[in-house]
Amino acid sequence: MAFSGPSTETTELLKINPDIDREQLAAVFAEHKRVQIQNVLTEDSANKIAQLLVNNTPWGMSWNAGEDGPHKLRREAAMGLSQSEHQAIGQKLSASMGKSDFAFLYSQYQMFDAYQEGWSAGKAHDDLLKDLNSKLFLDLVREVTDLPAIKWADAQATLYVPGQFLSLHQDIEAEQGWLVAYVLNFCTREWRPDWGGYLNFFDENGDIVAGYKPRFNCLNMFLVPQDHNVSFVPHFAPFGRLAITGWFRDR
Repeated sequence: MAFSGPSTETTELLKINPDIDREQLAAVFAEHKRVQIQNVLTEDSANKIAQLLVNNTPWGMSWNAGEDGPHKLRREAAMGLSQSEHQAIGQKLSASMGKSDFAFLYSQYQMFDAYQEGWSAGKAHDDLLKDLNSKLFLDLVREVTDLPAIKWADAQATLYVPGQFLSLHQDIEAEQGWLVAYVLNFCTREWRPDWGGYLNFFDENGDIVAGYKPRFNCLNMFLVPQDHNVSFVPHFAPFGRLAITGWFRDR
């Protein structure tokens, strides 16, 4: 189901930095099939979105352990989990990772689902989703990726806290129309490499060929399918690995 909101107007919550060198970014994407756009938004726009994520987002939880999942829990359901239920989920995740199954655990708010199903956290979250689907923003994405077939973007707000991760996978969902995955980062502090949470890319031998540090006001985009993960966030990492993530689609 495609986004049904306005696609020609912007609410002005998400404002693109006019100084972006689109031609240079397009050359990087053409060569590597991925690109990181730093300072993608105006400073004021990025600060407003970061504050929305920090102060007004009802974080739920998503997890998957092999064939068990994916599970997308809204805030109320996640907060209602008992200690024994948390332990059971942790055991399933550990077992899956020990067998090299696909697994993940992260905090989330499903912006697209909430908008479509009528349980949105508020107008600002809906406005942000609309802006991601505005002609101005999608034209930037089409220009940098050279993929004019892109029609719309889904979105979820994501937060990785200690103990959370996204294991190696490729994003193979042809029937969903996924063309390009994106991570619009709003990391609220200078992030140390030791804190994990990096978006890593791998070659066929399992070697990391690129790693993107969580940064404030930074858009990562990559062609899918492509081997990638989000590295494990250790117990000593602080709060702050915030982002809007999803896929740009052709249907």
